[in-house]
Amino acid sequence: MAPYRNSVKILGDVLQITEEHGTGGVNLTSLLRKANLSYGRLAAVASKLVQAGLIQEQVLEGQRIYVITPQGKEYLHRYNQFAEMANSFGLNL
Repeated sequence: MAPYRNSVKILGDVLQITEEHGTGGVNLTSLLRKANLSYGRLAAVASKLVQAGLIQEQVLEGQRIYVITPQGKEYLHRYNQFAEMANSFGLNL
């Protein structure tokens, strides 16, 4: 059984996936599969990230595409730094 992921970890995972797909973005289906989230949960997370300006949602050829913004990259960088520090103290996010 996979360990429980809190909201902060899920936000980090979604940002990481969108960053890995670069400027072309990631489509909704791929994001659902790679983030291992239900549609409803991912829709809520994506909405939060869009409202915060961390990702952009685009519609191309009828598909929703998510692209990380420069602010999203900065958040992800700081999140990863914090996660590394927490792990060095034996705390898992």
